[in-house]
Parts: sequence; C-alpha cells; structure tokens
Amino acid sequence: MKSNKVCAILGNISEFNGLGQLVVERPLATLPFGAKYRLIDFQLSSIANANIRNVYTVFRYNEIHSVFDHIGSGKEWGLDTLLNRYFLGFYEDVQLRKDRGEDYYAQMIDYLVKSKSDQTVFLSSNMLANVDLRTLIQVHKNQGKKLTVAYKKYSPAQMSTNNTILEICDNSVVGTHYFNPEVDTEDRVNLNMGLFMVETDWLINQLRGAYKTNAPISLQYFLSEQLGKEDTATYEYTGYLSNIFDVKSYYEANMDMLDPAIFNALFFSNNKVYTKVKNEAPTYYSKDSHVRSSQFASGSIIEGTVENSIISRMVVVAKDATVKGSIVMPGGKIKSGAIVEYAILDKNVIVEDGVIIQGTQENPVVIKKGSVITENIIGNAPVIVGGI
Repeated sequence: MKSNKVCAILGNISEFNGLGQLVVERPLATLPFGAKYRLIDFQLSSIANANIRNVYTVFRYNEIHSVFDHIGSGKEWGLDTLLNRYFLGFYEDVQLRKDRGEDYYAQMIDYLVKSKSDQTVFLSSNMLANVDLRTLIQVHKNQGKKLTVAYKKYSPAQMSTNNTILEICDNSVVGTHYFNPEVDTEDRVNLNMGLFMVETDWLINQLRGAYKTNAPISLQYFLSEQLGKEDTATYEYTGYLSNIFDVKSYYEANMDMLDPAIFNALFFSNNKVYTKVKNEAPTYYSKDSHVRSSQFASGSIIEGTVENSIISRMVVVAKDATVKGSIVMPGGKIKSGAIVEYAILDKNVIVEDGVIIQGTQENPVVIKKGSVITENIIGNAPVIVGGI
C-alpha cells in the first residue's frame, strides 16, 4: 500500500460532560489509561501501523498544552519525518467561521485536497480499541462503496443515548437511530464505532457547501448523517472495545486491564500500541509492600498495600497506606495510614496521613488534579471538585 493513498482525521471535539473534572483543560483523547498510556495512543498507533502518513485533528485552545505534552513532535508514531504530515486545527476557529456564516469546513477541505489521498479514515476518540486499519481499508475497497462504517456488537448496558445504532441488512446500512434503552433491549446491538472509511473525492464534494445547510461542525456527526443517505458498506470489528463516555465507563475500561485475557487481547494483537517514551527507573517495591492484581508504570515508590489498582508514573504509596480498586494518575502521593478505595485520583493529588477516600465500584470518587485531601471523603459522590 502506498503511504499517500490514505489520510486520517482524528475526531476530538465532542464533549463528554459525564467525565466531569477529568476533562477540564484536557480532551478525552489525552486521558491517562492503563498506567502508562493515553487514549489517543490507540488511534495514533492504528494510523502508524497502517503506514498512514497524513493526520489531521482539531482541539480546543485550552486543551493544547495536554496534547503537545503527550504527542510532542509525534516521534513515537512516526509523524516527525519529512514524508509525514501532522496538521492541527482549533475548534474555536471553526466555530468563529460558523458564527460569521463562512465555510467552516474550508480548512479540512484544504487538508484533504493537499493530502492527494484516494481514501480518508476518520477515527473517534472515545472508542477504546486496537483496530487494524489495513483490514478496514481492504474491506472498503472490496465492497466498492463511497462510505464504510465500522461497528461492534455491543451490550446496551454499556451505552449512552449519544451513541448511534446501525440497522444492517446484507452488509449494508439501511437505517440508524440514537440508542434508546427502552427500544434497544437485545443482548447485543450494532454500535456505531465512529470509525469511517470514505473516498476522499466524495468527502470533499460532500463538504463543499455543507456549511450552507447548517451541517454539524463535527465530522463524526456529519458522516453519521450520511449513513441514511449514502449507500454504506459495513465492517464488523470483533476485538476488544470499550465505549467511554462517563466516569463509570472510563473506570471500568481501566479495571478491564487487570484481566490478563483482556489486556493481552488489546495490547498483544498483531498491532503494536505506541506511547510516549519515559526514561525513568523501574518502580520500587519495599520489602514491606503488599501488591496484588495491579499494574504499575515506572518511577513509583510502593511501600504500602496496592490491590486491584492502576498506578501511573511517579506515584508514592507510603508505608501503612492502602490503595484498592483505584486509578492513581502521575505524581500522586498517598501518605502513611491513608486509605483510597474505588477512586480516581487525577494528576499530582496528595492524600494526607490517615485520610480515607472511599467510593464504590458503581460510583468511584474522582479527585481533581492537584488537590490536597485533608479530610475523609466517604460515600457515593461521583465527582469531588477538589481539596485544598
């Protein structure tokens, strides 16, 4: 496959209010995942593994620090070479164009024209999966249609009303609708993954003048609307997938990684997952530490008890401290005698001596980035604004 035959667009402008403080000044795409990864690593890795060299994405201004802090030059995904191109747009610029009545797809169209690609792949940011885009590209070519959409047979219990369901007959989409828990009661329904493969010339023609019809700013929503108009082929994805749209789904996706079978299915398929390299010492476990069924990144110091938890970089769990069923993001400090159960601690959270943070599996407590927690937090509160 020639590398310039396919270009990629990453969808990152959808808002996920159900994640609360976790997506303040960072997009869902750069949320930490599985101790040492970010969610965007999976989309970028799929693109790199398919030898796609042109990538376009849009973020909000207040998210850029988080994006550049992780992606940087894009070296880990092969985006820093002379042959590769990584383009960045801003949502606010697109919205301003719309408010002025101007063509808010102009920048995207310019990217598509200059890519000189035959096909374009669009990937949403909230579907955690390790997709082999080479297979999707081949399926799209074999079916010979302008538009192909990927779907997963998925449990309705793990969906939100913002998800769309595909109605499929003979490998073609015959209709779509938003998920309705009162209607979609089967064990498995056809979840639209927000993963599309389209003919680039067709997409350019569809986008030209689309602003005059008040089409959605989000290309994901725009393409979803085309499913009821354009003859659309389908691609069934059968690997691991997690639909992340709120605190609970994010928490459960991380906890899934403690199951060796699921972890291996996601990370050790034929497609390698790349992430930003950190040159740090391995995590240190003292002779008094007690660790069971947990994952750790590098650079941490573990002297207390950690069970069924995801521990990121540079975390300290002091002697006599306990962490159970929790996610601790980089820089967290759990001091002596503190207890953290069923919680998500954002970056650089400090839990003082003897303090108890206790949520539930159904409602994990979320602690805001940089908080210093000096008093007990016990109960079913889904989101805590922060401590000191």
